[in-house]
Amino acid sequence: MSERSNDQQPPRVQQLEPGGQTPSRWSWVERAVWNERMLETLVTGVQGGKWHSLMDKVFRLSNLKAAWVSVAANKGGSGVDGMTIEQFNLDAADRLQKLSEALRNGTYRPQPVRRAYIPKLGSKELRPLGML
Repeated sequence: MSERSNDQQPPRVQQLEPGGQTPSRWSWVERAVWNERMLETLVTGVQGGKWHSLMDKVFRLSNLKAAWVSVAANKGGSGVDGMTIEQFNLDAADRLQKLSEALRNGTYRPQPVRRAYIPKLGSKELRPLGML
């Protein structure tokens, strides 16, 4: 990790544009969740090196909906449960609401990750690979 001299300032986060729009560097940012101070921290780091909790960002329904829109737009494949985009979309709003509640109250239990083994280059060993 490189160290900054006292006269060097960390790069500043670009200011959000009026109306909640974000410059292209922060196009993934949902303005209702990420404020200027949080974006600055992404650039400069956190004192002590730890975020204390982002769980309130994870279970926020607006974030789950944004994630769903992204997955659907990318035509994501089915997960461990075998559910397709089309199947999830039939009652996506209800599923996202239930997921948000389960994450919020701590009852969410993810399914195990699918495990596959792929060959290591130049070796007879296999490397484990986890797939969501």
